[in-house]
Amino acid sequence: MAYELDEQKKVGLGLIGFGILFTFLAIILFFDRGLLALANILLLAGVALLLGLHSTLQLFKVNYKGTVSFMLGLFLIFVRWPVVGIIVEIYGCIVLFGCFWPSIKGFLFQIPVFGWILQYPALLLDRFRR
Repeated sequence: MAYELDEQKKVGLGLIGFGILFTFLAIILFFDRGLLALANILLLAGVALLLGLHSTLQLFKVNYKGTVSFMLGLFLIFVRWPVVGIIVEIYGCIVLFGCFWPSIKGFLFQIPVFGWILQYPALLLDRFRR
């Protein structure tokens, strides 16, 4: 496998996964503030463990537009505007982690069953083009 994961990175991926799960649960439960706050804490902790503390701080320092929008969204969630806050946070995440999409795509394609499911529509479109 091209991506080697040590124990710290596995825990970071797990925290990010739980953060995403809690975000979806909070949205399903009509933007529950407690779950959104917990999801944000888990996501930030997971990114810090996955990338390392120094790289995480560097990422937030370089991408100031994404950092400001993510923190503004977090603030809006805490002041009881969860719908607006989650929209601003999603924009901030896209701006912050936009450079990681090719790496994430390559990692997801290498997961045994899930990768095949993700690649299937592209293979199907390729066959229709022929």
